[in-house]
Amino acid sequence: MTPTYSATGRQRRIFVPRPAESAPPPQPQDPPIYRELMRAWADRGRALPGRQDPEWIRLAAPTVRRGQFSDPPVPPRDGR
Repeated sequence: MTPTYSATGRQRRIFVPRPAESAPPPQPQDPPIYRELMRAWADRGRALPGRQDPEWIRLAAPTVRRGQFSDPPVPPRDGR
């Protein structure tokens, strides 16, 4: 609260409400036609906005070669 003074010298207090607690804003719902389209895509196994796509994750994963993250192979004992 910040006191303010008028020209007559009287003190006035102005109350500014605190912002609402950190409650998330309500999420707008999708139109019915959009929900139906999302359902149809999901039924066919297609990628959906806002959801992880397992196929994309698999394709974008780095290729790990055999022995890349383990000890080097041990050479044969016969000296070859």
